[in-house]
Amino acid sequence: MRRRRADKREPAADPKYNSRLLGRFINSLMLTGKKSVAENIVYDTLQIIEQKTQEVTPIKVFDKAIENVRPKLELKSRRVGGATYQVPIEVPVARGHSIAMRWLRDFARKKKGRPMQVKLADEILAAYKGEGAAIKKRDDTHKMAEANKAFAHLRW
Repeated sequence: MRRRRADKREPAADPKYNSRLLGRFINSLMLTGKKSVAENIVYDTLQIIEQKTQEVTPIKVFDKAIENVRPKLELKSRRVGGATYQVPIEVPVARGHSIAMRWLRDFARKKKGRPMQVKLADEILAAYKGEGAAIKKRDDTHKMAEANKAFAHLRW
């Protein structure tokens, strides 16, 4: 018999804006345990966002960007009788947020030639406006899920 499943632990909210989502984003951005570096990058990014959008608070811009990028559907591989099918499944909200943060982080890191704060601010602002690489990735994921809707009955 398997042991019980571990309890989900929610990471602490970030100290400046008291947002759990931002705390998770800081943790996902962190490399080799350097949390203070990740915090500085995120807070500098939010300052840049604040300068570029006066009418909305930067934390609202960040939340809206994450919500815009969050995928509603994803594909999971499922083997049935020797064939592998891509089965579309709905994404739970917490996992959707994690995926959105990962996409934003990775696409910002891929850009070259500018400081991380500027690259991250550009990516978040693009996602806030409903454009950019992360939004394209979400749309591609949704298109693939839509194309494989015929296999939805293979969900488990």
